[in-house]
Amino acid sequence: MCLILAVLLPLGFVANKIFTNFYYNQTQEEIRELSQKYANTITSLDDETMINMYKNLAYFTNKEIYITDASGRVIADTGIQVNPLNNNELKQLSEGVSIQKNVEDRETNNIYLGNGHPIMLSNTFQGSFFVLAPVDDAHEPVRKIRDLLILSAVGAFFLGLGFTFFLARKMSSPLLEMERATREIAKGNLDIRVNKLPNDEVGSLGAAINDLAAETNQYRANRSELFANISHELRTPISYLKGYANVLKNNLYETEEERRQYLIIIEDESDHILRLINDLFDLSKMEEGKIDLQMEAVDIVEIMETVVLKIGIELEKKGLRLVTEIDEDIPFIEVDGNRLEQIFINLLTNAIRYTEKGSIFLKVRSKKNNVYVTIEDTGMGIPKEELPLIFERFHRVEKSRSRELGGTGLGLAIVKNLVEIQHGTISVSSEVNRGTKFELSFPKVE
Repeated sequence: MCLILAVLLPLGFVANKIFTNFYYNQTQEEIRELSQKYANTITSLDDETMINMYKNLAYFTNKEIYITDASGRVIADTGIQVNPLNNNELKQLSEGVSIQKNVEDRETNNIYLGNGHPIMLSNTFQGSFFVLAPVDDAHEPVRKIRDLLILSAVGAFFLGLGFTFFLARKMSSPLLEMERATREIAKGNLDIRVNKLPNDEVGSLGAAINDLAAETNQYRANRSELFANISHELRTPISYLKGYANVLKNNLYETEEERRQYLIIIEDESDHILRLINDLFDLSKMEEGKIDLQMEAVDIVEIMETVVLKIGIELEKKGLRLVTEIDEDIPFIEVDGNRLEQIFINLLTNAIRYTEKGSIFLKVRSKKNNVYVTIEDTGMGIPKEELPLIFERFHRVEKSRSRELGGTGLGLAIVKNLVEIQHGTISVSSEVNRGTKFELSFPKVE
């Protein structure tokens, strides 16, 4: 509204000045022409008939006139009382120059716009002829226009006020709903949503608030699930540790072999807790972007050979065969060698864990600007509906066998994060009872 006023007030002032000057100039021009015509047509200052004719003309044109002689004395008028001409005005008129002046009627105090023209008879100055127009006549149209401008300005102001009110209501209504929703979110009500979103920037803000609520709700659910999973993962090995430690402390075993078996269980469960803590620590650092990578050009074939040596014992224990297929002249890739080794050990260990018989296939090939790695097993496979979730923390396809098969449920989440922060990609495909295939790609060194 201040902006509207800032436009209307100067505009009205300028328009008023323009119209005022226009009508004043028009009136001045009109009386100048009349005084000149009357002065040029008068033939005698003593002709009463002619003087009366000019008085009648003045009446019909709504003007006042007065005539002076050569000394400046008024010799005829239409009823107004004016002062005689001063010496400067007489001099100017006697030189044949018309004058323009404001004239006051001494009787009524009315102000007139006046123009006087010299009366020249036989090239001799005989007097002057003044035509007067009431100032109110010039003010009246200006006043009407000013009233019209004020009316228009008031109308524009209230129109702007109405439009502003409508626009404010339209904008504030969803904003107030958003405020209500955000306050509910702040109180912990993450199921609240902003409804009736307009198709504009305000609607985009509302959609963002809805997304925030949904993401926060999902985060809270994931956090609760994470705490529950961590508690579950720690409770079992700690129960084993406490139980078997108590057995050893109170000498409740019968043979040395039984004692040794209990110590092995304690060691295994300690390793399980340590792996869980290490995996959680790695995953936390990766999600916060604080993991340190030593990026360098790495020979992926050399990394694979090291990994195959490390998992050899596990393969022999389960009687599985590793089939490798590596192209020649595989280019170097820019990664962290230790983290790349961790990725392949995780994937191959998983393949061995979930494969009872058959083979593990490892392929490395180069194509265009990428190096591709495929790790495929002939194990139990993953149901189709579970595939989108296998990279989630603590997700296990068959929870009932989690203790039997081992693992922390964090391995694939760590693998996915490690691959992505090293500018790689990973995908998975699987069929139940036929096996699972992981495909990875890394950009080669230019």
